[in-house]
Amino acid sequence: MSENRLSPYLALQNAEFRFFLAMRLCVTLAVQMQAVIVGWQIYELTQKDTLYLGLIGLTEAVPSILIALYAGHLVDMYSRKKILQKVFYVLVFASACLWLLSWQIVQVWIGKPIFPIFGVIFLIGLARGFVSPAYFAFLTQVVSQKELQNAIAWNSTNWQIGMVIGPALGGLVYAFLGVQMAYLLQTLLFVFALIFLGMIAHKPAPPKPEVIDLRERMWSGVQFVFSQPIILGAISLDLFAVLFGGAVAILPAFASDVLSVGAEGLGFLRSAPAVGSVVMAIALAYYPVRKHAGKRLLLAVAGFGISIIAFALSTNFWLSLLCLFLSGAFDSVSVIIRSNLLQTHTPEAMKGRVSAVNSIFISSSNEIGAFESGVAAKLLGLVPSVIFGGVMTLVVVIIIAWKVPQLRNLDL
Repeated sequence: MSENRLSPYLALQNAEFRFFLAMRLCVTLAVQMQAVIVGWQIYELTQKDTLYLGLIGLTEAVPSILIALYAGHLVDMYSRKKILQKVFYVLVFASACLWLLSWQIVQVWIGKPIFPIFGVIFLIGLARGFVSPAYFAFLTQVVSQKELQNAIAWNSTNWQIGMVIGPALGGLVYAFLGVQMAYLLQTLLFVFALIFLGMIAHKPAPPKPEVIDLRERMWSGVQFVFSQPIILGAISLDLFAVLFGGAVAILPAFASDVLSVGAEGLGFLRSAPAVGSVVMAIALAYYPVRKHAGKRLLLAVAGFGISIIAFALSTNFWLSLLCLFLSGAFDSVSVIIRSNLLQTHTPEAMKGRVSAVNSIFISSSNEIGAFESGVAAKLLGLVPSVIFGGVMTLVVVIIIAWKVPQLRNLDL
């Protein structure tokens, strides 16, 4: 096999990378299960109020965004493995709290646990503010530079597999075994993540600077991103496209009121975008995007917006699944190209802080996008709000293509 055509399984030959994938798969499964379980539970507890579905995302996003820059600073100062271990302990504790709050005997004492659930979600948001910077920086310590691009593709595929299985698993367990068993299973998944993380050898902490100016270090990641037009353009494209075009937060309303498929159907709807992402990510592992990467990125985000509009107009469950499948396939192109840009253009000593900035954008697009979806659905109506979001995604693509020619002409 030629040097220019490395094995598509190169990174998978690294045992520690396989443990890394197993760890991240467990966390992704748990987080996605949790999103379905909490969303459906809150939707039932609030008598089908879509605004509360949006508030779930906002409650998780705010602490994650507030802590992200400080988390990036710590990731560039201390052992990434130890930071992940501490974060996983917090997630195990928070998941156990959600499990306790789901029991009827507890609800007899405290009434409907809506506000305690939101309190736990806030704690989860704080913990998850550390996860993305630590993952991003730890990956380059687990694999070699030669393995990195292949590892990024398989890491994305692994994440998307969790996005496929997690929501479906959460919906099915909730529907057939009950909310308590669903929360218990996702708590155990966080425990397994800790076990797999423990199988990876400790890596050296990054070298500490002689003089630590906390404010300067926290803002240096922001300054770096804003000094790189291609990185800023790619991140902004994802931010605004998902901010306006995401419909995940209000899928419980579509499952219940438009498609009439219940909790089990909601799980499959939540999984459909990730199925599309897995298919695309595997294809990109074999055939990486190099030529015309910028144009393909812009076309993929436009395809995402069109898929969301088609989903909003659909009243057929199978057509809705297809539209969500396509949205995930298009989104996977953006995820992998952006990950490659960040890993290859960021100095090792700044990976935590730059990833923290990226995670702020991602949290903004996903969790705050969930809040936007809930508010828009409340004000405009369920279907019109999603159509509006898809149209705005197309507008964002046009603006980015016009304003950032470096991204439009990008080759990898």
